Amino acid sequence: MKKTALVIMAAGIGSRFGKGIKQLAAVGPSGQIIMDYSIHDALEAGFNKVVFIIRRDLYDDFKRIIGDRIEKKTEVAYAFQELDDLPEGFSVPEGRTKPWGTGQAVLAAANVLTEPFMVINADDYYGKEAYRLVHDYLVKEPVENDGVRHICMAGFRLGNTLSDHGGVTRGICRISDGHLCGVSETKNIFKSADGAEIRDDGKAVPVDTGSLVSMNMWGLTPDFVDVLRAGFVDFLKDPSGDPLKKEYLLPILIDQLIREGRFEVDVLETADEWFGVTYQEDKAAVTEAFRRLTEAGLYPA
Repeated sequence: MKKTALVIMAAGIGSRFGKGIKQLAAVGPSGQIIMDYSIHDALEAGFNKVVFIIRRDLYDDFKRIIGDRIEKKTEVAYAFQELDDLPEGFSVPEGRTKPWGTGQAVLAAANVLTEPFMVINADDYYGKEAYRLVHDYLVKEPVENDGVRHICMAGFRLGNTLSDHGGVTRGICRISDGHLCGVSETKNIFKSADGAEIRDDGKAVPVDTGSLVSMNMWGLTPDFVDVLRAGFVDFLKDPSGDPLKKEYLLPILIDQLIREGRFEVDVLETADEWFGVTYQEDKAAVTEAFRRLTEAGLYPA
């Protein structure tokens, strides 16, 4: 069986476990958190390794609360996203307190990734189909045509990712022949009587709920880490942006690689519903959704 890894970006978890940390909110009928469902679905799809990207100071608690359970089911590795984990010749700007974004997070796992891998957010529920689609894509031989390499992204229908309790930001995809051409980061998307609309300065512009959006679920190859490493150096050299706040983000890098003609991103469409706790009020709806999924037999209680 080919080795494939699930990489969970969990470094955004707060400085202590417990009430108020949305990645660790109990949403399942027996106190399961969203990560439990993500890992369950990934293992069921065929993934056979889990990499947690966390903060180093949370390792002991994270391992006790989550990692020790998962180690009984599959191989587990840890990576640590740290503010000062920078390439040689660079230092943390005075006054900066936050790490450098999702691109740096995945790069932090470079030493434990030698297999194709899928990246997800710790606090998102993606449904079962996307894991199967991405896994089956990753176990095939890597595609490269005329020097252009292929990776993949799970594409979710916008209407399956909206909140009942307020506006959301989504990366709306531009797609041609099944390939990602670009992502438009779109803010203030609300549910409406007719589907969805973008609200801006008192105006409401309808948006197609069937549009595919990126929810930060990527299927990547081991050599993509080298691309991430080189891109991080370019990012740090770039004088534009606020050095205290700017972030090295995976979607922005991938968008750049597409425009440069170095990569093609195959979009794998899923009809599954995405759940996330964007607003505190979302938790009740997510809990109810997992209750229904459990009662339907999709998950053990």
